[in-house]
Amino acid sequence: MAASSESKLSLTARPTEGSRAARRLRRKGLVPGVLYGGEGEPEAFAVEGRVLRNTLARAGALLEVSIDGGAGTPVIVKDLQRHPVRDEPVHVDLLRVRLDQPIQSTVSLELVGTEEAPGVVEGGILSQVTLQLAIEALPGDIPDVIRHDVSRMQMNDTETLTSVIPPAGVTLLDDPEETVVATVTPPTLEPVEEEIETETELVGEGEEGAEGAPEGEPAAEAEPSSDDS
Repeated sequence: MAASSESKLSLTARPTEGSRAARRLRRKGLVPGVLYGGEGEPEAFAVEGRVLRNTLARAGALLEVSIDGGAGTPVIVKDLQRHPVRDEPVHVDLLRVRLDQPIQSTVSLELVGTEEAPGVVEGGILSQVTLQLAIEALPGDIPDVIRHDVSRMQMNDTETLTSVIPPAGVTLLDDPEETVVATVTPPTLEPVEEEIETETELVGEGEEGAEGAPEGEPAAEAEPSSDDS
């Protein structure tokens, strides 16, 4: 299978000098990486960050890379580390593959038709439980994403992997019965706050002390009798 120009990536060999050298590369806008697998030895490389981002955004799962203008090698991205804040690639691992041998990989699962699902129209909440699927396929048949239509899901429905149809040449490896793909559940009702009666009386009001006066106030002194001599 010939790779398209969007799937080709030119790499530059680099010495393996540790994390300090990797930081210097990143300051120059380069992303360090390692190419390994197959019959060749691991090779450290650097690639321009902008080129890597654009290639990964446009290409499929299979890439063709060359180091310092050498022969093209089919690879897949085995691991891509990103900056926790800027989300930019900071390191990439590429795995050599043979086009005539199936390999195992993971692909993203994308749900379509979520807004049209009857359960959602009725106010239900559709939750995607599984985000990635384990698959096996020839390198050239690995899709960027597997899409699954959930537009028929009713309220309280649960769909498992048995309902997902993979593209031709792709085998799903996850347990079809146990892998839950999506659910539609009724909305959670907000608890109704009970009306709290406003107290109109002060604390202790209406409670009288021993002499009949409100608690906390001294009893009124008796007035002297007019009969006293």
